[in-house]
Amino acid sequence: MSASPSTSALHERVLEWYAAQARDLPWRRPDASPWGVFVSEIMLQQTPVARVEPVWRAWMERWPDPAALAAEPPGEAVRAWGRLGYPRRALRLHAAATAMVASYGGLVPDTEETLLTLPGVGTYTAAAVATFAFGERTVVVDTNVRRVLARVVGGEQYPPRSPTRAELAVAAALVPPDPSAARRWSVAVMELGALVCSARAPRCGDCPVAAQCRWRATGHPPHTGAPRKGQAWAGTDRMVRGALLAILRASDAPVERSALDAVAAEPGQRERCLDSLVADGLVEPLDHGLFRLPGERRAS
Repeated sequence: MSASPSTSALHERVLEWYAAQARDLPWRRPDASPWGVFVSEIMLQQTPVARVEPVWRAWMERWPDPAALAAEPPGEAVRAWGRLGYPRRALRLHAAATAMVASYGGLVPDTEETLLTLPGVGTYTAAAVATFAFGERTVVVDTNVRRVLARVVGGEQYPPRSPTRAELAVAAALVPPDPSAARRWSVAVMELGALVCSARAPRCGDCPVAAQCRWRATGHPPHTGAPRKGQAWAGTDRMVRGALLAILRASDAPVERSALDAVAAEPGQRERCLDSLVADGLVEPLDHGLFRLPGERRAS
């Protein structure tokens, strides 16, 4: 994959499209705090905006800064996470908030390098928060960005399953040198992938860079790599884990094992899922066959 020679035109068209079509999301507004941006980036991982926004608003009202969250037991973060999915992210947010209080004066670290020192923060999250919250010029590469660049620059329907050095080199070459423009470019490409250059039903007729897209120019050749499978839900361990957590979130007191045994599951699956929740730190077993969310200050 090599960078397109029409970089300036690519920038201009994508940024013009973003200025006209971008969604008005609270974590993108000028008054959004670095903490608000940080929370949004954790919540948006593998979760649609429509599901994230109401939870984000409730979270920010309850915990407007890292210290407010760090003062609560981690179980409260899991409870407030609701049905966003992948609830270990709630524990990571709590751990990151605790680290911010302990090491950074209760503030979100303001560089990509220091963000990477937080528990549970990887390359993408550190780059995104550094760019969107603090204006640092970084290379932000998420699933949407990878798909747009694979099609427009590489002429491929989908990128490889894992980012390659070639992909990251192309992404880095396309980031404008000016930090402010780099920030707008990063969020604009992400938005283009989310709204227009989607995985299953790309709207090429609405794409601002359709004329430059190599995938379109070559007749939209189909993906030739490993089959891309959608994520199943019904009957899976993820579904059973979610049902078990839902019972614990709904209770103001530790829950008896009999209540958890009411969750429908295949033989042995419920036990396996409960064990995995305990191993992940999402559920805390107590004496007398009781269970609760981790670290909650509730009578046992």
